[in-house]
Amino acid sequence: MTVVRLADGGVWLHSPTRYDARLHREIEALGPIRHLVAPNVGHWTYLKEWQRHCPQALTWAAPNLRERRQVRQAGVRLDRDLGDAAPPEWADDLSQVVVPGGFGFREVAFFHAASATLILTDLVLNLEPEKLPPLMRPLLRIAGATAPDGRAPIYLRLVVRLRKRDAARAAAQLVALSPERVVFSHGAWFDRNGTAELRRSLRWLLD
Repeated sequence: MTVVRLADGGVWLHSPTRYDARLHREIEALGPIRHLVAPNVGHWTYLKEWQRHCPQALTWAAPNLRERRQVRQAGVRLDRDLGDAAPPEWADDLSQVVVPGGFGFREVAFFHAASATLILTDLVLNLEPEKLPPLMRPLLRIAGATAPDGRAPIYLRLVVRLRKRDAARAAAQLVALSPERVVFSHGAWFDRNGTAELRRSLRWLLD
């Protein structure tokens, strides 16, 4: 989960993690939680519990998320859909870019200009080998998902390449933002040299 305190004092939660009451209290110390963001079709699992504890928060869904049978069966409330343009609720703080793929995959990337931080979800995995089970390390290294040369996993690269022209255009937009740092949902994020690290990690799509 990535937490952003917006200029209006509200708090924006990207890809909410498993609900924890202590974590909730620590976040609320920053400001009221006003937005819960499901940034792609895979990162929605913990929304319902956060919705129960934050009834005032709006839930924002990546394109095509509300069409997923599992989401409908889970009874997750989706208030608004995300698009290419940031909504008025956070347009002064965050811009966004939709990266498309095949089979309905979409990931919405966000850029926080004030901190020059790009916020991704699964477009980069940079898992630290020492934190993985020994048997998993060679498999994930072959899949290209381990630090220090993390990328999107093979299956996601294949899915995104089904819309390669549009996806490459979106990836170029992300690099053009010149982020100083890049955060994502899995692994060690890029805390410096963000633009160069991002270009390296997305070379499979940009080349």
